[in-house]
Amino acid sequence: MSHHYDSAFSTGISRRTMIAASTFSVFAATGAQAQSYPSRPITMLVGFPAGGQADATARIFLPALQKALGQPIVVENAAGVGGSLGAQKALAAPADGHTIYFGTPIELVQTPMAVANVKYKPENFRMVGLMASTYLMMLVRPDLPVTSVAEFAALAKKQGQRELSFGSVGRGSAYHLVAERFGNETGSKLLHVPYKGAQQLITDLAGGQIDMAFLAMGGPIPGLIKTGRFKAIGFAGPGRHGDYPSVQTMNESNVVKDFQFDLWGALMVPAATPEQVVSKLSSALQDALNQQQVRRDIEATGAVPAKPMTPSQAARLYSAEIARYQSIGKAINLRPE
Repeated sequence: MSHHYDSAFSTGISRRTMIAASTFSVFAATGAQAQSYPSRPITMLVGFPAGGQADATARIFLPALQKALGQPIVVENAAGVGGSLGAQKALAAPADGHTIYFGTPIELVQTPMAVANVKYKPENFRMVGLMASTYLMMLVRPDLPVTSVAEFAALAKKQGQRELSFGSVGRGSAYHLVAERFGNETGSKLLHVPYKGAQQLITDLAGGQIDMAFLAMGGPIPGLIKTGRFKAIGFAGPGRHGDYPSVQTMNESNVVKDFQFDLWGALMVPAATPEQVVSKLSSALQDALNQQQVRRDIEATGAVPAKPMTPSQAARLYSAEIARYQSIGKAINLRPE
């Protein structure tokens, strides 16, 4: 009888020991994988075409990241559907840090709100850290009779005034949501004119076909302001833009509050990526951002280099950005189509 108990007891122990041992070996294996990370070349996916602002920013970081991680990094452009093809491809790869993603709020947060066949959620990604930001400028056609944000809001509300129009690169894009937020907050009725891409939007704004647009201060925009193709009336940055000291920030206009919007670029990984891998990528990114050359190269594109941040600071920032854009989407009843 006792023999039966003994054997049951000993079997219990050996089974438990075996489970513990196998659990330990799984942990040890994943721990070892993370310790030896990266063990092969890394692919950095970018959801936008080669030669654009996102692509240019991502590539600036390559030499510094490769040096810190000790492996080559290859950029792969997977453009299409508002950046979401690249994001989907990043989520389809194993979450082991050998495929990383250069993400922006466009495809991470905004495209899923507006495009029905995008099946991922912003929370499927984790932000390792910000890389760079391009703040938005409120621009108006050159002959619109306003010189400030407050004057624009007054004109938009004027009785008998035709509805002022604004351009965007599509429903749910940052340029759309930020202009809607401006309209809501100032009580201005604005007509949304969506474009297939930025090029036609810029051409129509300069040609006076539309009245206003919020556009990121990178690429051709600064040059077009300097040559008077359109007027800059408000900057959605934390302080005035260094090259346009006479243009008030949106908050200084006193017609809107907490009106700070940028198109950021961040190093992203799938949410299931092991913690050790995230912290290794985070310290490599912090190293890169502390290099003068990297910061100078980012500034040369018209963007602002990010301040180095920890993974937990990055997680808080990402949650706040998701909540902010989703609340604007809710306010204008934006539905995926």
